[in-house]
Amino acid sequence: MKAAIYNGQLDIVVAELDTPECGPRDVLLRTLHAGICGSDVKVYRHGPEGHQILRGSEFGHEVVAEVAEVGSEVTGLRVGERVYPYPLSVKGDPGRAGCFGGFSEFILVPNCQVGEQVFKVSDKISTPVAAMIEPFTVAHRAVRRTRPQAGEKAFVFGAGTIGIGAAVALKSFGVSEVLVADVSDFRLEKAAGLGFHTCNPERQDPAQRAAEVFGEVHSLMGSAPDVDIYVEAAGPDALIGTIQSMAKPGSRIAAVAVHSRPVPVNMLQLTYGEQELIGPGGYRPEDVRDVMKIMESGSFDLGSIITHVYGIDRIVEAIEKAGDIGSALHVAIGYRSI
Repeated sequence: MKAAIYNGQLDIVVAELDTPECGPRDVLLRTLHAGICGSDVKVYRHGPEGHQILRGSEFGHEVVAEVAEVGSEVTGLRVGERVYPYPLSVKGDPGRAGCFGGFSEFILVPNCQVGEQVFKVSDKISTPVAAMIEPFTVAHRAVRRTRPQAGEKAFVFGAGTIGIGAAVALKSFGVSEVLVADVSDFRLEKAAGLGFHTCNPERQDPAQRAAEVFGEVHSLMGSAPDVDIYVEAAGPDALIGTIQSMAKPGSRIAAVAVHSRPVPVNMLQLTYGEQELIGPGGYRPEDVRDVMKIMESGSFDLGSIITHVYGIDRIVEAIEKAGDIGSALHVAIGYRSI
């Protein structure tokens, strides 16, 4: 089988490996579609620090696959069924969540149980959209941790796959209006197409734009946009400080983007501004189930954010394209025609 191997900064190769053998308690999956995560772009450009991707290993973790072989002791699965491999347990090792072999033609799932290592995918979800379950669960978990309430207002920084996923999750929890910020007009057009307000910080002051959309409140900390929830899914080190400076008292800030080094936090604003800074912590099975329900509903045209699909032999080109925020949003590797 063909498999992409991560060897370090600017060093990814496609190798020919033996197809794994399926034991009696195992399931062998054939990859259908595998998304390129922002973390894949970062480790390609800068190295693996801060990310769960190991040098010299198969990698990729945003996957939808079909069952190719079922071990004799495994129940509840049939050859040909589509499944979502759950990264935290698909290999029995959470440390391999970012490198379980999503960019390989086949994935062996040891000791496989439905609802633990894999989740069945509804026929109502297209294969390309199903490959976004993983990043959407990251976003959903972050939003869930902010305890969103119906009628609240939210501001998402970052219009990549996770930022869009966060905006969608906020609406699914009943948040009334969502503003999405990004420096890419291409990505903002995609966000606007899904019904979200937009802001380009290179041309618009985020605080002023938020005040235009949501109105203002006044407190001991001065005037602030009337925003209840912030989601930081963009990544610049200074962004948490920017959000803190504009956040009203009682606001909750979910920090989703992965930073490989410490970033400043204004403790005075955190204390006197009654701000909450929240770490999402990945995802849980409940997030998988909720995301699948959103995708099944068809409430959002999620396929519209998939901009490019490449074959596995062009994975380096695909990763470079995924890092081009001016012309790409969700980029994936496709193994079979859809």
